[in-house]
Amino acid sequence: MAHITINQYLQQVYEAIDNHEGSFCAELLSFKHPHVANPRLQLASPEEKCQQLLEPPYDEMVAAHLRCTYAVANHDFVEAYKFQTLVVQSFLRAFQSHKEENWALPVMFAVTLDLRIFANNAEQQLQKKSKGQPGEMLEKAAEQLMSCFRVCASDNRAGIEDSKKWGMMFLSNQLFKIYFKINKLHLCKPLIRAIDSSNLKNDYSPAQKVTYKYYVGRKAMFDSDFKPAEEFLSYAFHHCHRSSQKNKRMILIYLLPVKMLLGHMPTHQLLRKYDLMQFADVTKAVSEGNLLLLNEALSKHETFFIRCGIFLILEKLKIITYRNLFKKVYLLLRTHQLPLDAFLVALRMMQLEDVDIDEVQCILANLIYMGHIKGYISHQHQKLVVSKQNPFPPLSAIS
Repeated sequence: MAHITINQYLQQVYEAIDNHEGSFCAELLSFKHPHVANPRLQLASPEEKCQQLLEPPYDEMVAAHLRCTYAVANHDFVEAYKFQTLVVQSFLRAFQSHKEENWALPVMFAVTLDLRIFANNAEQQLQKKSKGQPGEMLEKAAEQLMSCFRVCASDNRAGIEDSKKWGMMFLSNQLFKIYFKINKLHLCKPLIRAIDSSNLKNDYSPAQKVTYKYYVGRKAMFDSDFKPAEEFLSYAFHHCHRSSQKNKRMILIYLLPVKMLLGHMPTHQLLRKYDLMQFADVTKAVSEGNLLLLNEALSKHETFFIRCGIFLILEKLKIITYRNLFKKVYLLLRTHQLPLDAFLVALRMMQLEDVDIDEVQCILANLIYMGHIKGYISHQHQKLVVSKQNPFPPLSAIS
């Protein structure tokens, strides 16, 4: 396959299309396949050859693919992206003409995946030359993927077996990857709505569902919907293939902060297994109510947390650390009327030197409002009066 002639290659494409062999046709148009390294196929002007053997729009699609291999061989990813866009556009014209059949779905998966990858590579190439706007290429690629998504989503005539709707989750996942990269998470909403209302949502492949739940979980996390986030990310983690250590680690980077905000602390063993010891001191600090250690841990691993996009989420753990610290004060004093000065002393022990009684009241008011403490502040007596029953409800019980 790596050294076949252009005519042999075109004959294979022709037969794959004619016989509706979607998977083989997808290989012949995918950059994961070894044919793309064949110098005989890396042509600058393959149009005439393609027109002799293939019907439109397949001739355009294959010609653009071959020109794309030529551009990649010359390390010109901006050109490669341009031709891959043509591949997707030509494919879409053919795909729309396929009435009540979906044999070409594997082809769509291959060409749209390559489009996203080339858009990414083209952006990096342009940024090195200080040209173009960041995210511009990816945004245009997303428009092409959205066109494919609409064709799949609007296929209401075909039976389940032949429905193009089987392509919706794959395209959603590709679009999620782009929207997260260009920081336009609000664009995920219509995709999530479309999948949620689909009668196939539980029948997509396990790999697609894991990716989908991972991104929907991350979106919920950024929207501060921590319980749904925990549910989606836990699903992704438990259903991710056990050999995919790297993917499981990636899911945990977002699942851990969500779990911690809901009061479930990870074990040392888990952190060690997935090489996430950056969270070890954070976990210890939150559990112990040790604000000093938490600030040190966040500061020490700041670069890692910012790169993962979770630094601000981890900052929210401060309120839980206050809760755990103040619970210790309550357990030490063993009374339901706690002087505000006791909390001030506790905060100063954490080296918060500039804290005053007003700030203590503010922190306590927040904790009461959020449901972390059951009680009220008596300003007259300068005391926190807590409930005699369960004054510090478990974090998991707070919605």
